[in-house]
Amino acid sequence: MLTRKIKLGDINAHITCRLCNGYLIDATTVTECLHTFCRSCLVKYLEENNTCPTCRIVIHQSHPLQYIGHDRTMQDIVYKLVPGLQEAEMKKQREFYHKLGMEVPGDIKGEMCSAKQHLDCHRNGETKTDESSNKETSEEKQEEDNDYHRSDEQVSICLECNSSKLRGLKRKWIRCSAQATVLHLKKFIAKKLNLSSFNELDILCNEEILGKDHTLKFVVVTRWRFKV
Repeated sequence: MLTRKIKLGDINAHITCRLCNGYLIDATTVTECLHTFCRSCLVKYLEENNTCPTCRIVIHQSHPLQYIGHDRTMQDIVYKLVPGLQEAEMKKQREFYHKLGMEVPGDIKGEMCSAKQHLDCHRNGETKTDESSNKETSEEKQEEDNDYHRSDEQVSICLECNSSKLRGLKRKWIRCSAQATVLHLKKFIAKKLNLSSFNELDILCNEEILGKDHTLKFVVVTRWRFKV
């Protein structure tokens, strides 16, 4: 099979953020035009603008943050193409949390462990056999299945019903992973209230309807921090 080597510099324009000119970190794509940026860069930009930084198309007149989404595929591509980028980013995040005297969130710990294991497997040109690799993968999967996201950064939520058509939850306070999405909440509420479809529900924060793909971490950072 014919292979062709391409210099990283030749594709930099496709894997860098137009706002900070650095490699994409936590890649986030505008759903309207599919242009991608670092999440922190894009969120900061959209606090004062409602257009795409690249093509200037209007994302949404009043709530542009509801029309952006995490692009895991793009982020995986960037990490694979740029040597050492993922490890460097995980190290920065760990140092950031330690500086604040906070525990490193579970998702960051997991990524750091995964990166370390990847390096250990290929250190000194050694490669583990398929049998031992499959065994470790099976053990890791079993451990993950037993975890149920308890090692993730957690968030506490109060679910208040503001519709006369719905009865409120018996237990309105819940605590779950910050990586859970608004869609997870909608499905949870629909099941608790015996609704035929979760599409009958809208979840709001500070009087704004939340996009179904937003994680609770994203909601806390972009919505709740402005509440006085």
